[in-house]
Amino acid sequence: MRDESRSNPLPGDVKAAIRQMKQQLRARIGDVDGLFRQVCDNIVAAIAEAKAEEQRCGTAWPSVTMQAIARHQVSDETRALIRRRGCVVIREHFSREQALAWDKSMLDYLDRNHFDECYRGPGDDFFGSLAASRPEIYPIYWSQAQMQARQSEAMAQAQSFLNRLWTFESQGQQWFDPDVSVIYPDRIRRRPPGTCSKGLGAHTDSGALERWLLPAYQQVFAPLFRGNFAAYDPWDAAHRTLVDEYDLPGTTKCSVFRTFQGWTALSDMIPGQGLLHVVPVPQAMAYVLLRPLLADVPEDELCGVAPGRVLPISEEWHPHLIAGLCSIPALQAGDSVWWHCDVIHAVAPVENQQGWGNVMYIPAAPLCDKNRAYAHRVAQALEQGRSPGDFPPEDYETGWQQRFTLADLNARGRRALDLT
Repeated sequence: MRDESRSNPLPGDVKAAIRQMKQQLRARIGDVDGLFRQVCDNIVAAIAEAKAEEQRCGTAWPSVTMQAIARHQVSDETRALIRRRGCVVIREHFSREQALAWDKSMLDYLDRNHFDECYRGPGDDFFGSLAASRPEIYPIYWSQAQMQARQSEAMAQAQSFLNRLWTFESQGQQWFDPDVSVIYPDRIRRRPPGTCSKGLGAHTDSGALERWLLPAYQQVFAPLFRGNFAAYDPWDAAHRTLVDEYDLPGTTKCSVFRTFQGWTALSDMIPGQGLLHVVPVPQAMAYVLLRPLLADVPEDELCGVAPGRVLPISEEWHPHLIAGLCSIPALQAGDSVWWHCDVIHAVAPVENQQGWGNVMYIPAAPLCDKNRAYAHRVAQALEQGRSPGDFPPEDYETGWQQRFTLADLNARGRRALDLT
């Protein structure tokens, strides 16, 4: 069940709310066209730099090793590059042998519990669905493999490193604890060789319509909405932990603040085989937010935004951003990839995929009041084997054999669910 005490009802007349918001923002900003030109020039230059590096080096993604993170040996130069690009690959986050063993155990878990026989199809259309005998995204949350990775020392160290790239103390307040991340159980992807997939179009998560209409998001983007792009810092956590998404029946949402979204590879990843792409410019959110205020967008529309869906990025409305998509490099099983919560991302289509494309989604969600509240609900879902509250209540695992249980939590896992 969702936590109704934190629910944000959708405005009764969404189109009227959009029209009113646009009038208010235009009055506050003043020269919207001039501000958008400034933002566009900045984003285009940053994209050109990233694309040049991709051409020169094969990838625009920064990378670090897990060993360097564990030994606190990541240079200031590398940290600055990660902040500039808003994304990073962590090499050898787990050993290749460990990742492949987890991948096998996931398959064994699915087969032992006859998932093919009980699968009922997608529980929502948040991203759309793919026609296949098995899904590409599996609504499975409580396997031993997933939970072992989530509560591991290596994951805790990586999440702390990532959280500390943010300014988490500002405006006289500490917005989150960077050294503790709650467990946010998400699904897995299993894509076998030979797969044909349409991928996922460019988008951002963690709020779409909310980014314009909710008061807390107005505070997050206040410098931009006052016309001061230079003062806008996508790495300042101020007010982000106070944001909640609209609570709409039958939709997937995110009830936590994630500094980074991420996944861990359970198979080797080959370039050109339906890989993750990002626009490696965290400030690009400024372009997205200002674009609907221009005169060519209908007054009651937001460039394709719809309640209860991801925030779409399209060639029609955001051509400069679409041109900036950059692929992750080749990965080995055990590597992980991470991207800032505002970063635009997409999954490329693939035909007749070569090799497996298996991942488990694990983000960085640092401890704060908002995330603690959801962690309590996660602990209840784990105890019962039910789907977590942010996801459709499919509840496949309630009676499954070899499911991870509360008794299997180690000290880090208990702390991550606020059970200590």
